[in-house]
Amino acid sequence: MRHAGRTVAPSGPPYTGGVEGADQRMQFQGDALPFGPRAVLVPVKAFAEAKGRLDTALSHSERAALAAAMADRVLAAAFPLPVAVVCDDNEVAAWARSRGALVVWEPGRGLNGAVEAGVELLSQRGVEQVTVAHADLPRASDLFSVGDAPGVTLVPDRFGNGTNVIVIPADAGFRFSYGPGSFARHRIEAARTGLPVRILDRPDLAWDIDEPADVVPVSTSPASAFS
Repeated sequence: MRHAGRTVAPSGPPYTGGVEGADQRMQFQGDALPFGPRAVLVPVKAFAEAKGRLDTALSHSERAALAAAMADRVLAAAFPLPVAVVCDDNEVAAWARSRGALVVWEPGRGLNGAVEAGVELLSQRGVEQVTVAHADLPRASDLFSVGDAPGVTLVPDRFGNGTNVIVIPADAGFRFSYGPGSFARHRIEAARTGLPVRILDRPDLAWDIDEPADVVPVSTSPASAFS
C-alpha cells in the first residue's frame, strides 16, 4: 500500500519546520532507535491541518510551522527513550523518519483508536511501559522521568481538563478517551485497571496550545525540567 509523497516546508518566525516528502508504506522505519522495555508514543496530526483554532492569530503556514516545531520539541524531550509516531499523513511520516522515530501508520482510526493501536503494537515488540505524549507541548522536557513510578501516571493540562501525558504498562488494556474532560475519564479508567495511579503536575508538560492566548515561542532543545 503506497501513498504519494509530498514536500511541505512551513515557515514563519518564531517557529521552525520542514521535511522531505517520501513514499509511506505500512511498515516500520528500519533505522529507528531500537526498542527496549520503555518507549514514547506521540500521535501527530497532519501539520497542515493542525491548530485550526489559531486561525485568527496565525496564518496557515505559521500554524503548520508551529505544529511541526512543537512536535520536534516533544520528540527531543523523549530522549533517551525511543519514540514511535502514530500518524496517517505522509509529511508527518517523513518528518518522523528524519528524526529517527518509528512510524506507526494508522489511517482512519481517530485519536483514541490510533493511540490504542500504537500501544498494542509496541507491546508486541516487547515494550513494557509506554509514555503517550501529545505533540502540542511547546515547553515539554524530560519525558523519561515521567515513567519513574509503577502503574499509571497521568499528567493533566494546566486547567485539569485534558490529559497531556499518560504512562501505562503496555499490557494494561488501558482504554483511551481523549477529548474535552479527558482527565476525569482517564482517572476513572486508571482506577479500573487496579494499578497504582499517580497524578503528576508538571508545568512544562501542562502547557499545551489550543487557543491564540496559549501561543509561546518554541525551542526544540529542552534545557531543563521546567523550561
